Amino acid sequence: MIEKILTEIIAKFNGKAATDEKLKSELAGISRTILLKLDDGRSFHFSLSDGRASEPRSGHIEDPDIRIESDETTIVALYRREMRVMKALALKKLRVDSSMDDLLRLRKFF
Repeated sequence: MIEKILTEIIAKFNGKAATDEKLKSELAGISRTILLKLDDGRSFHFSLSDGRASEPRSGHIEDPDIRIESDETTIVALYRREMRVMKALALKKLRVDSSMDDLLRLRKFF
C-alpha cells in the first residue's frame, strides 16, 4: 500500500510543479535525495531535481539530504488528510532530518 501512496504523492507533486509557476521557480536549481525509513525496517528513496521528483525506489541510501522516519499508518493518515504534518511532528509520529528550507519544501508533498 505504501508504494502506491508514494507513487501517487509524487505524481501529484510533479503535476503541480509542472503547472504552478511559483513552485517551479522555488524548485529551480534544487537537487535533493530523500529517504523514507519506516519503523518496520522498510526504506524508500527518491530524488528531487530540475523541479521534478523521481519515482520512489525500495531500499536504503547512504547520506540522504532529507531523512524522514515514520510508520505506514502515519504516512497513510497524512495522505488521506486525516492528520496534519505539524501534528505528526508534534506527536513524534513523523521525524524529519533536514534543513528548515527543505522541511518547508517537503510539506508541499502532502
